[in-house]
Amino acid sequence: MIRRATVLFLAALLPLLAGAGQAGATGYRYWSFWEQDGSAWTYATQGPSLARPADGDVHGFRFSVSEDSSDAAKPRGTADFATICAKTPPADGGKRVALVIDFGTPQDAPSGETPPPSRTACAQVPKDATTADALAAVAKPLRYDTNALLCAIAGYPERGCGDQVATEKSPAPAEKEADSDGPSLGLIAGIAVVALLATAAIWQARRRAS
Repeated sequence: MIRRATVLFLAALLPLLAGAGQAGATGYRYWSFWEQDGSAWTYATQGPSLARPADGDVHGFRFSVSEDSSDAAKPRGTADFATICAKTPPADGGKRVALVIDFGTPQDAPSGETPPPSRTACAQVPKDATTADALAAVAKPLRYDTNALLCAIAGYPERGCGDQVATEKSPAPAEKEADSDGPSLGLIAGIAVVALLATAAIWQARRRAS
């Protein structure tokens, strides 16, 4: 009876031990859209097909895997409007929009694809142009899905659009601190299992001897 209970206890404990290190999560691989406010990037509150930047604005795009806007990766680099559009003089009836296009890291790339180097561009477009219009002027080909979601910039990535990706979350800070200050949960549970098995074996041996 005790042996059976021990086996059942161990079977129930194994999933806990397996999940003690990291917890799975679901992310999405997509192009996020950003607006530069001074020297900081802020996540855009509307899509590039609706945003209408003013002359002198800096907008950015970053390809990465993230769960939502709160943990989305920002465009890298510190280029500002003066730097990006230094060689593009203003034109009557138009506006200049500086764009930062960050194709992301190899870790975030779809299988079999390599992200191109990040780049900047100064788009000279009509005054009523959207950010999508500015992007199309300097980074074709663009690819959209049937819901007008931006899937690819300058042909990257070649396939996929907002695909779900299994990600791994690191242990919470409290868990990390516990790991460094003392035995881990998995170690304690493992010791408990060994002790229980030993107790069961001794009890059975004494029972047979009597």
